[in-house]
Amino acid sequence: MRKKLLVLLMAAMAIFVLAACTANENAGTETDEGEENTGEEGNTASDEKVLYMNNGTEPTSFDPAVGFDAVSWNPLNNLMEGLTRLGEGDTPEAAIAESWDLSDDGKTYTFHLREGANWSNGDPVVAEDFVFAWERLLNPETGSAAAFLGYFIEGGEAYNSGEGSAEDLGIEAVDEKTFEVTLAAPTGYFLHVISNPAFFPVNKAVAEENSEWFAEADSFVSNGPFALDSWEHDSEMVFVKNDEYWDADTVKLDKVHWAMVNDPNTEYQMFESGELDVTEIPSEMAEQLINEDSVVIEDQAGLYFYRFNVTKEPFQNAKIRKAFALAVNQQDIVDYVTKNGEGAATAFVSPGFESPAGNDFRDENGDLVEFNPEEAKQLLEEGMEEEGYDELPEVTLSYSTSESHKAIAETLQSAFTDNLGIDVVLENTEASVFLDDQKALNHQLSRSSFIFDYGDPVNFLESFITDSSMNRTGWSNEEYDELIANAKTETDEEKRWGYMYEAEKLLAEEMPIFPIHYYNQVHMYHDAVSGVVRHPVGYVELKWVDKSE
Repeated sequence: MRKKLLVLLMAAMAIFVLAACTANENAGTETDEGEENTGEEGNTASDEKVLYMNNGTEPTSFDPAVGFDAVSWNPLNNLMEGLTRLGEGDTPEAAIAESWDLSDDGKTYTFHLREGANWSNGDPVVAEDFVFAWERLLNPETGSAAAFLGYFIEGGEAYNSGEGSAEDLGIEAVDEKTFEVTLAAPTGYFLHVISNPAFFPVNKAVAEENSEWFAEADSFVSNGPFALDSWEHDSEMVFVKNDEYWDADTVKLDKVHWAMVNDPNTEYQMFESGELDVTEIPSEMAEQLINEDSVVIEDQAGLYFYRFNVTKEPFQNAKIRKAFALAVNQQDIVDYVTKNGEGAATAFVSPGFESPAGNDFRDENGDLVEFNPEEAKQLLEEGMEEEGYDELPEVTLSYSTSESHKAIAETLQSAFTDNLGIDVVLENTEASVFLDDQKALNHQLSRSSFIFDYGDPVNFLESFITDSSMNRTGWSNEEYDELIANAKTETDEEKRWGYMYEAEKLLAEEMPIFPIHYYNQVHMYHDAVSGVVRHPVGYVELKWVDKSE
């Protein structure tokens, strides 16, 4: 079944705010000591309810400011909780903050923290824990890739860029249970932004005593549905129900066992043997498994795409960039390569974002990048003439090591040969090296992906403003920068969405990137498992999961 991606409208947000004022890829298959895996749908010999999951790889970090990726988010979102939390309907709900007030100018939020919200060590969660965590997120010395999310806060961008100080940030612990946030401008989707794991609090007392508190199970403290019981790095993690969690009565699982298996075929085999309760589908098995009753297909807000490096020849030329983009048949890739029911991407913002007028962003702005080999050839000729090329400089296409990335890269290589007469060299490197090289603009043409951090189209579009850490193309356009700045500060929602429509069209005209497919989430579940929620913005929720005998 497919779950509709829900995004907050300004009107809906206003209603929600008023309501709140009155009352967010090495295997480890061993089981825990004292538990026996029966090999039957992940059940154990004890009466404990244990969910067996796979995290793919070791989390990058359980430091909320640093672990800005899916392999950290998924587990971290179940260990921790922010002021708001995405509910079962994918919209922000009261979490550590039981209520809040919003000033008349729409810029100042006053959050009232729950009296019963505690850390797993019994300490109360206090406003200073949020001040400490958010200051650290924006501190340039932290080097957080998620810091840009805090630019909504007054003084956030200045502090992170080294031009301001922590004292100038619009955050304050009014008292132990009252946290005040002042924004640079009214932001209707702010409650959605702060449900992101980057805004989770940090136990200030624990962190000041041990700066590496997040690195091991015996020092980790959580304030969410689960606590970190054990962590065998690069192998497995075990979570236990957090009895100190304010909503512990809702949590039905006793434990969550996370393996770290980086091969989809191995993961599926573990699912078949009962060592896992959930699995993704290996691409080569997608056709035979995709219609199984145990398969759940859900929307995910995100894009698989390729980045041009406009500082390297021949991609300094927009027509040559467009030629490469239009030479790719995205529909063929999702039909014959990935085969997981994804939508072929003919633009950049994924479907599912509803405008103030009730229209989907994608429907409203239309198809902007469509397969057209004849136009691609013409654009290539024109671009080469503009640059004085008799022969195109050699092009190297780079991707991070993965069978799925490799398959797409090989398909693109064939498309460029067949449709443009260009022989492209393929290059693959391990993920960490690949990402460092991409950030340093060492690649010429390279794969990428984006999963939305919060439920608004500007989240993706802002990635390509000048000097954004997420840009990684060398592309800069003053008009684009201005459109995004307007989209982040405009309070009239119709006008704000208009700026975003224009920005996406400009992105298509300049083509510093080109799209491949929109993301979805495809998983198989054992019948005993129910209540798993996978938010379209990219992380899994286990708070409501149950597992029958």
